Amino acid sequence: MNHPFAGKSVLITGAGAGIGRALALAYAREGADVSLADKQREGLAQTEAMLQAEGYRTIGIQADISKPEEVERLFQAVQERQGRLDVLINNAGFGIWKSLYELTVEEWDAVVHTNLRGTFLCSREAAKLMKGTGGGSIVNLSSTRALMSEPNSEAYAASKGGILSLTHALAVSLGPDGIAVNAICPGWIETGSYEDLKPIDHLQHPAGRVGKPEDIVKACFYLTDPDNRFVTGTQLTVDGGMTRKMMYEE
Repeated sequence: MNHPFAGKSVLITGAGAGIGRALALAYAREGADVSLADKQREGLAQTEAMLQAEGYRTIGIQADISKPEEVERLFQAVQERQGRLDVLINNAGFGIWKSLYELTVEEWDAVVHTNLRGTFLCSREAAKLMKGTGGGSIVNLSSTRALMSEPNSEAYAASKGGILSLTHALAVSLGPDGIAVNAICPGWIETGSYEDLKPIDHLQHPAGRVGKPEDIVKACFYLTDPDNRFVTGTQLTVDGGMTRKMMYEE
């Protein structure tokens, strides 16, 4: 069986928990050489230990991707360890859910600088490595909240909407270097206890269930397969159909 990621160099940000951890394990199980990045040392160490327990070679690099100097250090470490980079998954990010009337500029900046500026900085450094080895794939984790909103989500929504625009700009700029750039807009992806979800949680989805990290893994596999580089500059919504559902109350 052909494994398109066997021997490939993969970097996943936000790998200390949730979707990032699932991605790290999945790519390693497909034969990729995975590097991990996260701001939180404890979660990063746990993911690193999980991969190593399964016999995979990996390294965890603590980095705050909102800071240019830490991003440069991160990619220098990847280059020194792996010598190349084939796949970057820009997964790291967070949100602050707070009334617009109370949200501070500092809180706004923290969200936007991590989610949007961090995606830009990591993509720029990744492209430098990919360009020299024939190209690669970048996937940016946006959100269905880039397309629709609930109250008190201004900073998160703005950052995730910016990621979509950044994605198609990067795709056009980096296409000549053989680098495909795409975005994924996850909906409700449960990273906690799936068994504790209520029936209505599942039934409100046209697909009949809440999403799992494995749903994002499969989307990333598709977008980062070297045979699929004709797909670039697009966004793939993985939300069980929720953004296509009328929500009028009867």
